[in-house]
Amino acid sequence: MLTKFPNKMPAMRIAILATHPIQYNAPLFRELASRQSVDPRVFYSWKGTETSIDPEFGRTIKWDIPLLEGYPWEMVPNVSRDEGTHHFGGLNNPDMNRRVEEWNPDALLVYGWAWRTHLKAMRYFKGRVPVILRGDSTLMTSNKAWWKRLFRKPALQWVYSNVDFALSPGQQNHAYLRAMGMPENRIRWMPHAIDTQRFSPNIDVYQAGADQIRRDNGIASDAHTYLFAGKLVLRKDVDTLLVAFRKLVAKYPRARLLIAGDGPERQRLQAITADLPQVTFLGFRNQAEMPAVYLAGDTVVLPSRNETWGLAVNEALSLARTVVASDRVGAAPDLLAGKPYARVFACGQASGLENALQEFLVDRSTLVKLGSLAREDSAAWSIPAAADSVLELLWEIADLRCPPARDGYSS
Repeated sequence: MLTKFPNKMPAMRIAILATHPIQYNAPLFRELASRQSVDPRVFYSWKGTETSIDPEFGRTIKWDIPLLEGYPWEMVPNVSRDEGTHHFGGLNNPDMNRRVEEWNPDALLVYGWAWRTHLKAMRYFKGRVPVILRGDSTLMTSNKAWWKRLFRKPALQWVYSNVDFALSPGQQNHAYLRAMGMPENRIRWMPHAIDTQRFSPNIDVYQAGADQIRRDNGIASDAHTYLFAGKLVLRKDVDTLLVAFRKLVAKYPRARLLIAGDGPERQRLQAITADLPQVTFLGFRNQAEMPAVYLAGDTVVLPSRNETWGLAVNEALSLARTVVASDRVGAAPDLLAGKPYARVFACGQASGLENALQEFLVDRSTLVKLGSLAREDSAAWSIPAAADSVLELLWEIADLRCPPARDGYSS
């Protein structure tokens, strides 16, 4: 945690424009609100999936952990006829800029630009207050036709011309920002963070929950168990995982695979594994259950075709799990590459995935050692570390706007 900024400094007011309450963002907002040197207020564009259908889960989702406690926030009315983050017009809040301006912030932090309200706010506040963008887009190949990609880049470069600073989570996003014309000296690192205290392997109730999951599904204590946790949609490429696992259990029949999540592909995936008793579908599990779900597995697998980051990787490492991920997972270069507790395979290559899975069929003591290393490394990607990144940029902005040194401030 930062200590170089004295508490008697005037708190900088930062308006945070966010799509909707999200389980990954709320801990950071609470952390910022707890720091005496910053005064945050979150302006939400949408109530979220509690009141509408999540297009990938195919159902309404009401999270079972508090998302609106511990920090100041406002819910600005959304007039879109089809609310949500699945299309540009899904966030349409005509009153947003006025509400933010009335609060008189020193800076504006925007989470993502690809919605009407967010882009309008960036354009309106550019030149009025510093505009900071937080995103995780990458240059990894998309499914768009080549001609759409050709014309998309100039448009994106125009979008990023409305940004003063970008907070980048890692190497893939940094390369993307540079390609979009962001100068190097305007990019700052801010870790994609989770609540590492909540995702701790040392909380007894989580381990008890994990043991119960294994007992309920007939998993022996010494059976190596792989876990996929996420939405059951095509881009997650659970198909390649199932092909690889089918080959693996032909050699190691005691191995098990747990699949936690729901989505439009669930029924089809269950059908093609009907002859594989080693595969168990756990269904949708809410946030309070997730630490126990991760601990029920030994190795977490994220085989995605396109994953801008993949916070499941952070959660798995924080819980001292080994991880296997495809090279299309944005977190891979930063969190997994070259690590003894991780393997990265070529996306869509079942043989490569099978080999990676097999490498973690080791004795329990080795898994424990690898898990301890993973947990130790994950500390750098914590909520306090992310808050420190925000504060460092805010005080840099303060110096740029107010060159004379303030009383009591030392850089």
